[in-house]
Amino acid sequence: MYETMTCPECGGTAHLLTPAPAEGFTPGDVLVYRCADCGARWDVVYEDDLADEQPS
Repeated sequence: MYETMTCPECGGTAHLLTPAPAEGFTPGDVLVYRCADCGARWDVVYEDDLADEQPS
């Protein structure tokens, strides 16, 4: 899970709006992002392979 992502709409920075549960996200959870530049909302379904991609 990433705190920010590149907005697919405008290339700006989209920030995570979904608060992390104490036990962490589980596959199937919906993560909501909103772009600071264009205001677009992006809903991303959390999957196991996202956990493997986190930077160390």
